[in-house]
Amino acid sequence: MKTKAMVISCLMIAVVLFICFGPTQGEPKEEKTAVKIGVVNIRKVFRDCKRNASYRADALSEQARWEAEEKKLQNEIETQKIGIRALKSGSSDYLAQVKEVLEKQAQLEASRQFNSQQRMAKDQQWTENLYKEVLQITRELAEAKGFDLVLEKGEVEFPAMSTDELMLTLSTHKLLYSDGCPDITDDVTNKLDAK
Repeated sequence: MKTKAMVISCLMIAVVLFICFGPTQGEPKEEKTAVKIGVVNIRKVFRDCKRNASYRADALSEQARWEAEEKKLQNEIETQKIGIRALKSGSSDYLAQVKEVLEKQAQLEASRQFNSQQRMAKDQQWTENLYKEVLQITRELAEAKGFDLVLEKGEVEFPAMSTDELMLTLSTHKLLYSDGCPDITDDVTNKLDAK
């Protein structure tokens, strides 16, 4: 008797739930539409765009200039070290030359550190600004082409240089397959170069 009552209670609850939360005849059914997805390879955009190539050439030229200045100072230091050997140890000329060599060595080290930090800061700022432009161009192209999403399609390079590099690749490479998705990488590069 108890089992029969429990079955009837469960059936009544199911009917009530169906009436309250089940499908209704009057509601229109939602149509599912396909999501339009495009892909872009950011690394390729950076590698192929003319502005980035120009920036890199200018950066290499500036680095060569810094290295020439550092080499000139290093040569002066070496020449003065040779000159110190000819002086009498402890004399005022000897001490003055040692002081000058030590000051130039400190200047050389400070110059190397400053140039390295300046180069890294410039590269970071350039990369950030270029990436912001790439995002803006990608947004404009996506809107013009009617894309709902644009995913980054990075190239994976194997073999990895190290385990750390492999783990970084695995953790950042998210798009595994994109057959049929329009690739707008060249469009982004062309629009970036046109600016």
